[in-house]
Amino acid sequence: MDIMLDIETLATSPDAVVLTFGAIKFNPFSPIIQLSDGIYFRIDVDEQIALGRRVDEGTVDWWGTQSAEVREEALGETDRVSIEDFTKALNKFVVGATRIWAQGPVFDIVILENLYRQIGKPAPWQYYTIRDSRTLLKALGDDRQGGALLHNALADAVSQAGAVQGAVARHKLVEL
Repeated sequence: MDIMLDIETLATSPDAVVLTFGAIKFNPFSPIIQLSDGIYFRIDVDEQIALGRRVDEGTVDWWGTQSAEVREEALGETDRVSIEDFTKALNKFVVGATRIWAQGPVFDIVILENLYRQIGKPAPWQYYTIRDSRTLLKALGDDRQGGALLHNALADAVSQAGAVQGAVARHKLVEL
């Protein structure tokens, strides 16, 4: 079982405030994705700011260019969970994962590992399980056409996992 994850943030540095997190379990060698195999969190922003995590004015300005629906989902105050609750749930979710995918691990994975380090916990994956869907899709072709829920962490994770499945199927890959 593989996991595709995605985050939305308030900066692009390793110490960025994480707004939302989405992840989906999937099999890259099967065309099926079950939305029930996903998790989604809106993480407490104030708690992260109190820890000294970064908010970048340029990123905040960029969020201002997004649709009202996308902005509200990412920036809204309701249903935020503590860092502790988020990390406990993520730790449980990744148990048994063979590979952890991200659309550019130097963003998502680095920021998440920085958050874990800052709160004194180890990341719930090993470095050798990390895979980069951006590189795979650049090499093998990405047939996605975009989507209405762009910049929703769970929708992006599902889309990215589906793109990996499509590339694997088109090229009849047997190992990743």
